[in-house]
Amino acid sequence: MIRTLLIIVILANVATAIAVVYARHQHRVLFVQLNALDKTRDELNIEFGRLQLEQATVAESTRVEQIAHDRLGMKSPETEDVVVIRP
Repeated sequence: MIRTLLIIVILANVATAIAVVYARHQHRVLFVQLNALDKTRDELNIEFGRLQLEQATVAESTRVEQIAHDRLGMKSPETEDVVVIRP
C-alpha cells in the first residue's frame, strides 16, 4: 500500500516537473513573439508619424497652389473673369 502511494507521488512529482518545464518553454516562446510584435509596432508608429508629416506637407495650400501653377499651368482668375450668380 505504501509502495503504491510512493509510486503515485513520484509519478505526480515527475509530471509536475515536466509541466513546469513546458510552461517555462511556452513563456519564453511567447516572450520572443511579444518582443517581435513590440518592434513591429514601434516601426509602424514611426512610419505613421512620417506619413502624417508628409500628408501635412502635401496638403498645405501654398504647396498645392505652387504645384498647380508649375506643373499644370493653372493660375488664379483675374477679377474681371469672376462671375457671381445670385438666385
